[in-house]
Amino acid sequence: MTNINTLFRNILHVNTAKFTKARFEVDSKGQYHLYVYGVVHRKHDNCCPICGKKGKPYDRRENVTRSWRCMDFGGLIVHIESDAKRIECPEHGILSPAVPWAYSGSRFTKDFDRSVAWLATSLSKSSVAEYMRIDWQTVGRCISRTLDDIEPDIKKRLDGLVNIGIDETSYRKGYKYITVIVNHDTNSVVWLHNGHGKSILEKFYEELSEEQRASIKVVTGDGARWITDCVKQYTPDCVRCMDSFHVVEWAMTALDDVRKESWHDANDIVKAIEKGYKASRGRPRADDREAKKLKKAKDCASAVKGSSFAVGKAPEHLTKNQQTTLEGIRKSNSRLYRAYEMKETLRLILKSDNVDEAENALKSWFYWATHSRIDAFKELAKKVKRNMPFILNTIRIGLSNARIESTNNRIKLIIRRSFGFRNLDSMFSMIYLVCSDLIIPLPNRPNPLSNVA
Repeated sequence: MTNINTLFRNILHVNTAKFTKARFEVDSKGQYHLYVYGVVHRKHDNCCPICGKKGKPYDRRENVTRSWRCMDFGGLIVHIESDAKRIECPEHGILSPAVPWAYSGSRFTKDFDRSVAWLATSLSKSSVAEYMRIDWQTVGRCISRTLDDIEPDIKKRLDGLVNIGIDETSYRKGYKYITVIVNHDTNSVVWLHNGHGKSILEKFYEELSEEQRASIKVVTGDGARWITDCVKQYTPDCVRCMDSFHVVEWAMTALDDVRKESWHDANDIVKAIEKGYKASRGRPRADDREAKKLKKAKDCASAVKGSSFAVGKAPEHLTKNQQTTLEGIRKSNSRLYRAYEMKETLRLILKSDNVDEAENALKSWFYWATHSRIDAFKELAKKVKRNMPFILNTIRIGLSNARIESTNNRIKLIIRRSFGFRNLDSMFSMIYLVCSDLIIPLPNRPNPLSNVA
């Protein structure tokens, strides 16, 4: 027959203590609690929670215990109890000793903290808090403790960086941004900081050693000048790439500006015709030229107003109705259609895999845009010319910023699923945990960590 010590060692997944007794209690809410008393093995007893060295017993108190919350057992809330006698560490003074089944400063077992962190990667914090019967703020602390255990030195992610991506993403309303740096080779977040701009990115480079900076060969990002300035200052020998996604995004913004201007112009024409047109009662006569002119102007304005998807999509993805809308714009609004053609031409150039052909095509496109008499595309042409070396680097190397854009979407999903974070440290811990290849060990499963209690 299994004795009580063997039974609880297997149930609680703790092999570094001897369990001698247990008791039940009922709290004010009618919930049952099981308290299991354990004595830490001599090898792990009286250890400093900071340095891990043995300390001298300091207290002589009797019948004073500490408790740690364990994983529930069949709906029963389980706790481990042990003596609360303090120790005196020669280096860190008087403090409570470490126990091998819990992290330092935690009132939960390691299995509990890890399980909470694992659930939080897929559920909202409020759902995890309700299921585990803890406060939602405690969820963030469990995540941080788990990350510190799995990856004690987060700065090791900065070693051996070769291809990195830099971008910023919003995490709260009111222009609240964080700067995100991703390792393209491992598709993991290597650095985070609150805010964005040159001063923030400088902090990243200043954290790197000379050897770490020298290992960086390629930096991808958008067309922000502060990224270019920092790259030139700290890693002048690496290749700066500008992702084609952002160039197309610029073109789409310019095209949308032209579309809005065209709609306002068309709408002004409709209002001018309506102002001078006196409609008769009933249906207009067949020979009423003013009525035909007004109908044609309204059709043109309506086509432009509803053309956002038609001019924004690639031609191969257009529906039949969108193709009809685009054909109507070609016939009725040459300015908007020229803007659409310039956007599509630029998009196709960026898909090229021949640098020389792409460079010649970009120069031709630049001449076309600057002589188009469309202000939005004239400004776009200036941006493209200023960033042309970086765009050509992207075509030559073939490294895009798609991974960091995907990471930004995952970060926004984490924040949305958690209904926002008040504590930035908890948010950063969650991002580091999710946007990487870290594995959270779970109870009674193969454990990749070596320091299992």
